[in-house]
Amino acid sequence: MIQIPADIHSAYTSFIKQKGVQPELARHYVKWLRYYLDFCHKYSFKHTSQDSLAGFTEKLKEKKQAENLRKQAYHAISFYFEMKQNSGGKNQNGISVSNVARAGRTSLETSFSNTKENDVNQVISTYSGGQSSSAGKPLSCNNVKLKQSGADWTRVFTELKNAVKMRHYSPKTLKTYSGWTRKFQTYTKSKDPGLISVDDVKGFLTWMAVEKDFSASSQNQAFNALLFLFRNVFKKEFGKVDGIVRAKRKPYIPVVLSMEEVDQVIGFMKHPHKLIISLMYGCGLRISECLSLRVQNFNFDMKILTIHDGKGKKDRTVPLPEVLMDALKAQLERVIDLHEQDCRTGFDGVFLYGLLEKKYKNSARELIWQWFFPANELTFVPKSREYRRYHVHETSLQKALRKAVKKAKITKRVTSYTFRHSFASHLLQANYDIRLIQELLGHSDLRTTMIYTHTVKSVTIKEMKSPLDF
Repeated sequence: MIQIPADIHSAYTSFIKQKGVQPELARHYVKWLRYYLDFCHKYSFKHTSQDSLAGFTEKLKEKKQAENLRKQAYHAISFYFEMKQNSGGKNQNGISVSNVARAGRTSLETSFSNTKENDVNQVISTYSGGQSSSAGKPLSCNNVKLKQSGADWTRVFTELKNAVKMRHYSPKTLKTYSGWTRKFQTYTKSKDPGLISVDDVKGFLTWMAVEKDFSASSQNQAFNALLFLFRNVFKKEFGKVDGIVRAKRKPYIPVVLSMEEVDQVIGFMKHPHKLIISLMYGCGLRISECLSLRVQNFNFDMKILTIHDGKGKKDRTVPLPEVLMDALKAQLERVIDLHEQDCRTGFDGVFLYGLLEKKYKNSARELIWQWFFPANELTFVPKSREYRRYHVHETSLQKALRKAVKKAKITKRVTSYTFRHSFASHLLQANYDIRLIQELLGHSDLRTTMIYTHTVKSVTIKEMKSPLDF
C-alpha cells in the first residue's frame, strides 16, 4: 500500500483539525485517505475525479464495510476534495472538486447523480456504438479522444435508472443492476462507454469466476445486468459471448422443516412476527409478498387472500388458513385502531405504488390501502417533508426468526423462504396434485415446482402391474 506524501499528510491533518474533527477520529480520516489514494493508484483513477470516489465507495461496499464506516470514509475524502478546492484544485475534466465533494451527499448509492457534467463528455458519451477509425485508433469528437480510463459514467447510471423504471421493474432490480454496473465500471477503470465492447464483458465475467471465485448465481446475475446495460443503455447488440469461464450452477435441493419443527420455531416468536411467519407457511408466501399485504387483500367472508404484483408482476389467490382466522381478524382490528390514531395526528398516509396516489388523491390515507403489518414508527420523507408509514421491515423479521430458530435448536439452515419450501413439500407429502401446488406458489413453469419432489419421501408405487390385476 502506498504512503501519503508528507506534504499532503501535513496539509490534510491541519485541514481536518480546522474543520473540528476530533483527535481520536483524525487517525481514521487519515487512514481512509491513504486507502483512497492507494485505490486510485491501483485502478488508475485521478484522485480528484468524481468517478474515483464513486468507485471507492463501491469497493468498500464490496468489501462488506459497515454503512457507518462507508459514510465516515466518504466524509474523509470529501474533506480532501474541499482542501484541494481551497488550493484551487480542479479535476481532470476541469470541474471544481468542490462540486465533486458536494455531489451525492444524500446517498452513497447514488453519489454524484447531480454533479455538473463537462460539455465535451456530454458529446462523446452518446453510446452510439464506439466505432474505431481505419487506423485502429478510437474516433474523437470535436478533436477530443475517447478516454481509456477516468471517463464520466454519470449519464450511464441515469440512463440505466430510466430504462429500468420504464419497464416497471422492481427497486431491487434497479439496485442490483446498478451494483453490477458499478463493479463493471471499476473493472474497466471507467473506460468511456463508447469504447466498451463485449470483450470487456468477457474479461469481467472471467475475472469474477477465476480470480474472485463468485458463485454461479452471481455470475448469471452479472451477465443479465450487463446484457440489459448493453441493449438498453449502450444501444449495442450483445452478440455471442464465447470463451467465458463460468461456473455451472448445480441443482439446489431446498431445506424443508417438518411440521413439528415449524410449530417449534413459530412457538418461540412474538407478535407480529409470529403471525407473519405463520401466514407465510400457511399460504406459501414469499417474504416480500407477505410484508406488502394491505387491508384490501383479505377477503374474510370468502376466506381468500389475494396477492397482487407477486414475482413477475403476477396476481394469484390462495385460501386463508382456518386456524389463523381469529388472529388475522384481531390484527385487522389493530390496523384499524392505528389508522384512526394516525388520522387524528394528521399523518400523510402510507407509501403507494408508482403514481397511484396522484391518480387517487386521498388513497394513501384510506383504510383499504393501509399495510396489514404496519411498522411501529412513522418514516420521515426529507424530499416532501412528510411523515408516512411503512410496513414491518424485512430485517426485523429475519432477526426475530434467527432468534427463534436458535431457541428451538433446529439443526437446519432456516430462512424465511424455508417456510414457503415447507408449505409446498407438506402439500406434496399429503398427495395434493403438483399442478395445484404450482398454482398456489405462482410458478410459471411446472419444472420449478418439480424440485419439491426431492424434498419428501416418495409414496408412489413403482411396481409394474396391469390395472386388470388390481
